Amino acid sequence: MPIQELNEEQVRTWSLEEKDSWWLKNVFRGDMPQLTIRSAITGMMLGGILSLTNLYVGAKTGWTLGVGITSVILAYAMFKVMAQLGLAREFTILENNAMQSIATAAGYMTSPMISSLAAYMMVMGLVIPMYQTVLWIVALAILGVLFAFPFKRRFINDEQQPFPEGRAAGIVMDSLHHGEALASMLKAKLLVGCAAVAALVKFWQTEEIFAWINKKLPPLEIPALPEFFDEWFYKLSGWTPKILGTPVTSLTLRPELDLPMVGAGGLMGIRTGGSLLLGALINYAILAPIMIQHGDIHPNAKGIIGFREITFWALWGGVAMMTTASLLAFFSKPQILISSFSKLFQPRNEESSEVLADIELPLTVSIVGIPVLGALVVWMAWQFFGVEIWLGIVAVFLVFFFCLIAINSTGLTSITPIGAMGKLTQLTFGALAPRNIGTNLMTAGITGEVASHSANLLMDIKPGYMLGAKPRQQALGHVLGVIAGSLMSVPVFYAVFLHTEPVPATADKPEHVQVTFGEEFPMPAATVWKAVAEVLTEGLEKIPVSARYAALIGAILGVLLEWTRIGTKNRFPLSPVALGLGFLIPFHTCLSMFLGGLIFWVAEKIWSDRESKMNRVIVQNQEPICAGLIAGGALMGILVAVLVVLVIPK
Repeated sequence: MPIQELNEEQVRTWSLEEKDSWWLKNVFRGDMPQLTIRSAITGMMLGGILSLTNLYVGAKTGWTLGVGITSVILAYAMFKVMAQLGLAREFTILENNAMQSIATAAGYMTSPMISSLAAYMMVMGLVIPMYQTVLWIVALAILGVLFAFPFKRRFINDEQQPFPEGRAAGIVMDSLHHGEALASMLKAKLLVGCAAVAALVKFWQTEEIFAWINKKLPPLEIPALPEFFDEWFYKLSGWTPKILGTPVTSLTLRPELDLPMVGAGGLMGIRTGGSLLLGALINYAILAPIMIQHGDIHPNAKGIIGFREITFWALWGGVAMMTTASLLAFFSKPQILISSFSKLFQPRNEESSEVLADIELPLTVSIVGIPVLGALVVWMAWQFFGVEIWLGIVAVFLVFFFCLIAINSTGLTSITPIGAMGKLTQLTFGALAPRNIGTNLMTAGITGEVASHSANLLMDIKPGYMLGAKPRQQALGHVLGVIAGSLMSVPVFYAVFLHTEPVPATADKPEHVQVTFGEEFPMPAATVWKAVAEVLTEGLEKIPVSARYAALIGAILGVLLEWTRIGTKNRFPLSPVALGLGFLIPFHTCLSMFLGGLIFWVAEKIWSDRESKMNRVIVQNQEPICAGLIAGGALMGILVAVLVVLVIPK
């Protein structure tokens, strides 16, 4: 049946009790199967697998992508095919909705591992035990669920805020289950087909595997597919171009065949992709060669200059630009901040309405659970990371206000400003716990991650509200996803992404380990967290003089560019946050993402007629095409990394 919603006047004038009564009568689907065993298992399975794609994309770009729509299409297609084979009944629309709640929650469980936890391990020179990581991220996620539900009736039932990404998931589910069968299956076929192509390319690029195969089957001699398009040129010519004496390969100025990043760029769009590429060009083609020539970027112990050495200088300008732009964007919408806090003081007699008492999650769960789980998080922060008890209590206290802001922002824009709010927390604890870098990182991790999960839960709840689902079952599904995502992604993070190198003792520091993530995974989000914490706790003297000037210029440019973007009502063609991020990601990765955005931008211009075949196949299926490229390439990338470590002899 078509989605039914209140109009603007009804939202503005009706009481909460009237809105709840209308929803119960017109939208609620009663006892239609929802959180069934098969929807739970499917959501945990797909969510766990798709969380690995977020781990891969996040390690490369610093961003995580929503996996809800991807899981919705895959689950629909899977049960559609099984139903046609007589192996199962088709998924109901509410089973699919419960499944996406689980899968989405699982997908977002990777966030701490590409940000605060990775930064903590890098700066402290130690590896957190795996069980501590699992317990920590699960506790933060469930605390986010408990904080979210007191806000649910205000933001979703009463104000009917759009939560655009969640709304899109609801519309996709409605079109799949009630739309044309051929169009629905086309989305699934495109997703699976693109995933297969990306997986094949990633497997074919693995030189270690093909070298091992050729040893076992010597007559075949199958060549691996080059990862970089320019390799054949250097082999044939015996010459590598240089900029001011530095080879372009050392500067990462190379075209790469990386289909997951092409897919990520397609989802990000041409403006973000173009801004990334411009930032990377300025950094790697202009600034880095100059700084290498001047001696401000030094070779490593092996006498090599590469991405890691360049990033140590370049990150300061990029981080400054991203930080000032993010903070200006955050504070430039005072109506969001004012409306967030004004909600605390608006009397609502209707809040006591019992119309949905048997359907909503009881508020007593949050009233009892927040103090209990909050105390557990404070204890974990003290035991695992050495955060003093009183500082942990302050961090949990701040969570309420950050959740309020995050949920309001996400409800209106689908953007959760965790980066900006994390910087504010770091500034706060830079004053409360000066020169304590571990506390600075992990307290910011508490506020950022809990607020993020609160906003994400309500994003999941929104399509359920549109489709007539039971919110308490979605809340339980979110917890199942939290468990599935953590149990799947944490071991893979430790086995594939995390690397350590022993560092001998010195006069200043005992023997410890250097935590790295390899050239392939720059961990830009963790690099930003680490850089801000180092400046706040160790002072500006840690930064090279030229990098300080770059940071000052980057901070000014971030403000000017973001102010221009705001003043032009988002018509300005550059994103200052993406421009700064281009300084932290290898050029070849930025180029791949730009190409993804460019391909779909050109396709939309060429096939603008929505009734044309190419528009229906490519333009209207941008999401499943890009999701397929990301899922297939990322999962195969992780699989071949495991094979190289565990199967192929050294």
